[in-house]
Amino acid sequence: MDMKSQRAQLFLWCAGAMVLLLALLITPWALEQVAPTQQDWNRLSDISQTYGALSVPISAIALSGVAASLIYQVRQTNIANQEAQRSSHRQMLMYALEHPEFLVCWEPVSGMSTVEMRRLIYTNMIVSNWHSDYLLRRWNDREARARFSVHFQGAVARTHWEKTASNWRTVAEASGDTRRVRFVDIADESYAAAAATGPGVPPEAYFADPSRGS
Repeated sequence: MDMKSQRAQLFLWCAGAMVLLLALLITPWALEQVAPTQQDWNRLSDISQTYGALSVPISAIALSGVAASLIYQVRQTNIANQEAQRSSHRQMLMYALEHPEFLVCWEPVSGMSTVEMRRLIYTNMIVSNWHSDYLLRRWNDREARARFSVHFQGAVARTHWEKTASNWRTVAEASGDTRRVRFVDIADESYAAAAATGPGVPPEAYFADPSRGS
């Protein structure tokens, strides 16, 4: 189910809860208005007491729906703010990739050519995208590990993690978010497992040499 459908369902549920709560609030008044003058008030009192006993849990359910709606809206606002921040960061990175003269505006990485630096930045964007999916719980540990297992078959991916793993861990631990730290742990473990199998696939080995023909 997509986000739009989830919001629509939550809105309908919350609207229904509000209508139910309103009905509970006006029922005593309605009973008083429609009751005939000669009504058996003892019987009406019994009905009202029964209504009162039932209205408490129903009101609690309705209020819980309102609270759930507010919590959901806060969560969605936080997600939207995080996505906006990540989008801004991606745009700055893409600008640096398109205009290499601005690569020096980012933190220095020693011993790399401009081409290698651009590859590192692009690889970091890939991992950052996975990081977002993991934090939003679109991925579990098993899926993250599977992604990294394939990812670290490449030499460029390994170089990226060798250069940036310490920064990823520093930021994750500083945030105090255990899920961020767990993501870095999974990446570290996957990198170590891949490195133990031998060298990664270098860029020049990714594609067939066209000069050799078919």
